Amino acid sequence: MSSTESSSRTADKSPRQQVDRLLVGLRWRRLEEPLGFIKVLQWLFAIFAFGSCGSYSGETGATVRCNNEAKDVSAIIVSFGYPFRLNRVQYEMPLCDDESTSKTMHLMGDFSAPAEFFVTLGIFSFFYTIAALVVYLRFHKLYTENRRFPLVDFCVTVSFTFFWLVAAAAWGKGLTDVKGATRPSSLTAAMSVCHGEEAVCSAGATPSMGLANISVLFGFINFFLWAGNCWFVFKETPWHGQGQDQGQGASPESAAEQGAVEKQ
Repeated sequence: MSSTESSSRTADKSPRQQVDRLLVGLRWRRLEEPLGFIKVLQWLFAIFAFGSCGSYSGETGATVRCNNEAKDVSAIIVSFGYPFRLNRVQYEMPLCDDESTSKTMHLMGDFSAPAEFFVTLGIFSFFYTIAALVVYLRFHKLYTENRRFPLVDFCVTVSFTFFWLVAAAAWGKGLTDVKGATRPSSLTAAMSVCHGEEAVCSAGATPSMGLANISVLFGFINFFLWAGNCWFVFKETPWHGQGQDQGQGASPESAAEQGAVEKQ
């Protein structure tokens, strides 16, 4: 029994020791530097961006009152949300004739492309910043000695900067179209029963788009964060050092030329 207990204890200690070694090796003070601090902000705002867009849901609606006394007022409530494939959202339009009661209708538009691109970019940014932070905090010596890591980090940072600008602008335009397609006035305009004299239609409450608006704001914040981080990542690349070496190498030659001119 004692041998089995000791073996189980050693097995339990080995993962703990590995975790402790990993945590001890992390240099948390590097988070105070611009390169580490901005990466933390990128990780945080990536969560805000894809979380606020991917979790959005809203409702729009209208009321239809038939002039026929046999039928009551019908309230229409339509729920929609991410990924904003509105053309797949169904609702029942009441009919005021005696032959049928309702007709299945759909909202108009498919805005899933900019929304899904926005959320996907946020998820990729989330995972990349985690990997970059691990390399920067735990393997910083490898990051500074190996020239490939800063170059890859710089190229990826520039790519994410461009993609965030495209994603934020595209999703902002898509959200504007979503607002237009989900207005209660658009809902009543699409129902044929509201165009005749047999019914009176009134618009319902306008859907709250606050969370979706904030997601667009988070998208542009991510763009500015990645764009600002390009300079700090560029300073870690060999390209930045080559520029300084060329500047220092040119100074003695220029000084020698100036001395020769003064002697003449």
